[in-house]
Amino acid sequence: MTEEVEVERPEVTKVEPDYSLLPKNPKKATILSAILPGAGQVYNEKAWKVPLIYAGLITDIYFINFNNRRYQIFKQALSDFDDDLPTDFPSLNRDGLVRNVNYWRKNRDLCYLLLVGIYALNLIDANVDAHLSGFDVSDDIALKFEPHYERFSSNNTSVGLSVKLNF
Repeated sequence: MTEEVEVERPEVTKVEPDYSLLPKNPKKATILSAILPGAGQVYNEKAWKVPLIYAGLITDIYFINFNNRRYQIFKQALSDFDDDLPTDFPSLNRDGLVRNVNYWRKNRDLCYLLLVGIYALNLIDANVDAHLSGFDVSDDIALKFEPHYERFSSNNTSVGLSVKLNF
Protein backbone atom coordinates (compact mmCIF):
# COMPACT_ATOMS: atom_id res chain seq x y z
CA MET A 1 0.00 0.00 0.00
CA THR A 2 1.42 3.30 -1.02
CA GLU A 3 0.52 6.52 0.55
CA GLU A 4 0.85 9.79 -1.20
CA VAL A 5 2.49 12.47 0.80
CA GLU A 6 1.78 16.00 -0.20
CA VAL A 7 4.61 18.37 0.50
CA GLU A 8 3.63 21.95 0.98
CA ARG A 9 6.12 24.37 -0.51
CA PRO A 10 6.40 27.80 1.01
CA GLU A 11 5.74 30.73 -1.22
CA VAL A 12 8.94 32.49 -2.18
CA THR A 13 8.82 36.18 -2.88
CA LYS A 14 11.66 37.87 -4.64
CA VAL A 15 12.86 41.00 -2.89
CA GLU A 16 14.53 43.60 -5.06
CA PRO A 17 17.60 45.20 -3.45
CA ASP A 18 17.44 48.90 -2.67
CA TYR A 19 20.29 50.28 -4.75
CA SER A 20 19.69 53.83 -3.52
CA LEU A 21 21.38 52.90 -0.23
CA LEU A 22 24.65 51.98 -1.94
CA PRO A 23 27.29 54.70 -2.08
CA LYS A 24 27.73 56.24 -5.51
CA ASN A 25 30.93 56.10 -7.56
CA PRO A 26 32.44 59.64 -7.66
CA LYS A 27 34.49 58.91 -10.79
CA LYS A 28 31.41 57.74 -12.68
CA ALA A 29 29.39 60.76 -11.52
CA THR A 30 32.13 63.15 -12.64
CA ILE A 31 32.56 61.48 -16.04
CA LEU A 32 28.80 61.52 -16.62
CA SER A 33 28.64 65.23 -15.78
CA ALA A 34 31.65 65.94 -18.00
CA ILE A 35 29.95 64.26 -20.96
CA LEU A 36 26.51 65.74 -20.33
CA PRO A 37 26.11 68.46 -17.69
CA GLY A 38 23.61 67.32 -15.09
CA ALA A 39 23.98 63.60 -15.82
CA GLY A 40 26.10 63.13 -12.70
CA GLN A 41 23.40 64.78 -10.61
CA VAL A 42 20.80 62.40 -12.07
CA TYR A 43 23.14 59.47 -11.29
CA ASN A 44 23.41 60.77 -7.71
CA GLU A 45 19.59 60.96 -7.56
CA LYS A 46 19.63 64.75 -7.25
CA ALA A 47 17.76 65.54 -10.45
CA TRP A 48 16.36 68.75 -8.95
CA LYS A 49 19.78 70.34 -9.57
CA VAL A 50 19.67 69.77 -13.34
CA PRO A 51 17.36 72.74 -14.13
CA LEU A 52 19.64 74.99 -12.06
CA ILE A 53 22.68 73.89 -14.05
CA TYR A 54 20.98 74.40 -17.40
CA ALA A 55 19.45 77.72 -16.32
CA GLY A 56 22.96 78.94 -15.48
CA LEU A 57 24.47 77.64 -18.71
CA ILE A 58 21.68 78.96 -20.95
CA THR A 59 21.63 82.36 -19.24
CA ASP A 60 25.39 82.67 -19.57
CA ILE A 61 25.31 81.66 -23.25
CA TYR A 62 22.63 84.32 -23.82
CA PHE A 63 24.88 86.98 -22.27
CA ILE A 64 27.89 85.74 -24.26
CA ASN A 65 25.89 86.28 -27.46
CA PHE A 66 24.54 89.63 -26.23
CA ASN A 67 27.99 90.97 -25.37
CA ASN A 68 29.54 89.55 -28.53
CA ARG A 69 26.92 91.25 -30.74
CA ARG A 70 27.64 94.60 -29.07
CA TYR A 71 31.38 93.98 -29.38
CA GLN A 72 31.05 93.24 -33.12
CA ILE A 73 28.87 96.34 -33.67
CA PHE A 74 31.37 98.66 -32.00
CA LYS A 75 34.34 96.90 -33.62
CA GLN A 76 32.75 97.50 -37.04
CA ALA A 77 31.97 101.10 -36.10
CA LEU A 78 35.60 101.63 -35.09
CA SER A 79 36.77 100.11 -38.37
CA ASP A 80 34.37 102.37 -40.29
CA PHE A 81 35.57 105.40 -38.31
CA ASP A 82 39.19 104.57 -39.15
CA ASP A 83 38.25 104.25 -42.85
CA ASP A 84 36.43 107.65 -42.75
CA LEU A 85 33.05 105.98 -43.36
CA PRO A 86 29.86 107.04 -41.56
CA THR A 87 29.18 105.07 -38.36
CA ASP A 88 26.02 104.20 -36.45
CA PHE A 89 27.37 106.27 -33.55
CA PRO A 90 28.03 109.79 -34.85
CA SER A 91 28.22 111.24 -31.34
CA LEU A 92 31.20 109.03 -30.39
CA ASN A 93 34.76 109.91 -31.26
CA ARG A 94 37.52 107.32 -31.72
CA ASP A 95 38.24 107.11 -27.96
CA GLY A 96 34.57 106.48 -27.22
CA LEU A 97 34.44 103.71 -29.82
CA VAL A 98 37.64 102.11 -28.46
CA ARG A 99 36.22 102.25 -24.91
CA ASN A 100 33.03 100.53 -26.07
CA VAL A 101 34.94 97.87 -28.02
CA ASN A 102 37.03 97.10 -24.94
CA TYR A 103 34.01 97.18 -22.62
CA TRP A 104 31.93 94.69 -24.63
CA ARG A 105 34.93 92.43 -25.30
CA LYS A 106 35.75 92.36 -21.57
CA ASN A 107 32.14 91.50 -20.68
CA ARG A 108 32.05 88.75 -23.32
CA ASP A 109 35.32 87.28 -22.06
CA LEU A 110 34.09 87.36 -18.45
CA CYS A 111 30.98 85.49 -19.53
CA TYR A 112 33.20 82.82 -21.10
CA LEU A 113 35.01 82.50 -17.77
CA LEU A 114 31.66 82.24 -16.00
CA LEU A 115 30.64 79.48 -18.42
CA VAL A 116 33.77 77.52 -17.52
CA GLY A 117 33.01 78.16 -13.83
CA ILE A 118 29.45 76.86 -14.11
CA TYR A 119 30.69 73.76 -15.94
CA ALA A 120 33.37 73.21 -13.27
CA LEU A 121 30.81 73.61 -10.47
CA ASN A 122 28.66 71.00 -12.21
CA LEU A 123 31.61 68.57 -12.12
CA ILE A 124 32.58 69.41 -8.54
CA ASP A 125 28.99 69.07 -7.32
CA ALA A 126 28.58 65.65 -8.95
CA ASN A 127 31.86 64.42 -7.49
CA VAL A 128 31.32 65.73 -3.95
CA ASP A 129 27.70 64.57 -3.88
CA ALA A 130 28.78 61.06 -4.91
CA HIS A 131 31.46 61.06 -2.20
CA LEU A 132 28.91 62.10 0.42
CA SER A 133 26.20 59.68 -0.73
CA GLY A 134 27.29 57.08 1.82
CA PHE A 135 27.65 59.62 4.63
CA ASP A 136 25.37 58.96 7.60
CA VAL A 137 23.37 62.06 8.48
CA SER A 138 21.09 60.45 11.05
CA ASP A 139 20.31 62.12 14.36
CA ASP A 140 22.16 59.38 16.27
CA ILE A 141 25.53 61.01 15.65
CA ALA A 142 26.35 63.69 18.19
CA LEU A 143 29.43 65.55 19.38
CA LYS A 144 29.00 67.12 22.80
CA PHE A 145 31.34 69.32 24.81
CA GLU A 146 30.78 69.27 28.56
CA PRO A 147 32.66 70.76 31.51
CA HIS A 148 34.59 68.19 33.51
CA TYR A 149 35.53 68.38 37.19
CA GLU A 150 37.47 65.65 38.94
CA ARG A 151 38.70 65.50 42.52
CA PHE A 152 41.72 63.27 43.16
CA SER A 153 42.24 64.07 46.82
CA SER A 154 41.45 66.89 49.18
CA ASN A 155 44.19 69.06 47.63
CA ASN A 156 44.21 67.90 44.01
CA THR A 157 41.40 68.76 41.63
CA SER A 158 41.19 68.83 37.87
CA VAL A 159 38.98 71.07 35.76
CA GLY A 160 38.65 70.63 32.03
CA LEU A 161 36.48 70.07 29.03
CA SER A 162 35.32 66.63 27.97
CA VAL A 163 34.33 65.69 24.45
CA LYS A 164 31.71 62.99 23.98
CA LEU A 165 31.14 61.41 20.60
CA ASN A 166 27.99 59.31 20.30
CA PHE A 167 27.38 57.02 17.34
